[in-house]
Amino acid sequence: MNKKESYNKRPYNSKRRRMQADQTRLLIVEAARKLFSERGYTGATIEAIAQEAGVAAETVYAAFGNKREILSKLIDVSVVGDDQPIPLLQRAGPLSVMQEKNPHRQIEIFSHDIFEIMSRMAPIFEIMRIAAKTEPEISDILQQILKSRYHGMEKFIQYLSTNITLQEDLTPAEAVETVWAITSAELYNLLTVDRGWSGEQYEQWLAKTLKKILLEANQ
Repeated sequence: MNKKESYNKRPYNSKRRRMQADQTRLLIVEAARKLFSERGYTGATIEAIAQEAGVAAETVYAAFGNKREILSKLIDVSVVGDDQPIPLLQRAGPLSVMQEKNPHRQIEIFSHDIFEIMSRMAPIFEIMRIAAKTEPEISDILQQILKSRYHGMEKFIQYLSTNITLQEDLTPAEAVETVWAITSAELYNLLTVDRGWSGEQYEQWLAKTLKKILLEANQ
């Protein structure tokens, strides 16, 4: 093989190695999702996650360093639905809410997004709340996520307020707090797990409830 042929193949090989590394990281993340759900954060060891993913423990350490970083990646993937480095507010759903002029459609799109996110994130919130009682670092991660959720609700109310006036007795701050609470993982679990609601029931209930709370009757 001459030098030119060797040079031409390097970018391809490098890209393939990156793809393989990304696939391995996702295998590890999904293995962690399964074991965190079954054993809790503390009970799911690096060795067990490696075995579930079909890789060596050294591979897990090389890819993430520690279990907390695996959890952080699992959260990132679960919030947006994939491992692409695109922030949530720059995704199709939030952008559609921002661009939509009909407030009813804004709420419906928002409710669909919340369902999609909570279907992935609600079990992880439960895992983190248990782990946060004994793991200060997990408690910090949980608080960061809750603050990020609050920021997302602020954006939603801002987008909605460009098209409507909120209920007369509802301030923007109260609206944010209310939406933040109603869209919580705890309430999602109560309805879909304890009450056995389908995803469609939850999504329709959320949209209907938010319209009643946020919109004036004639809007």
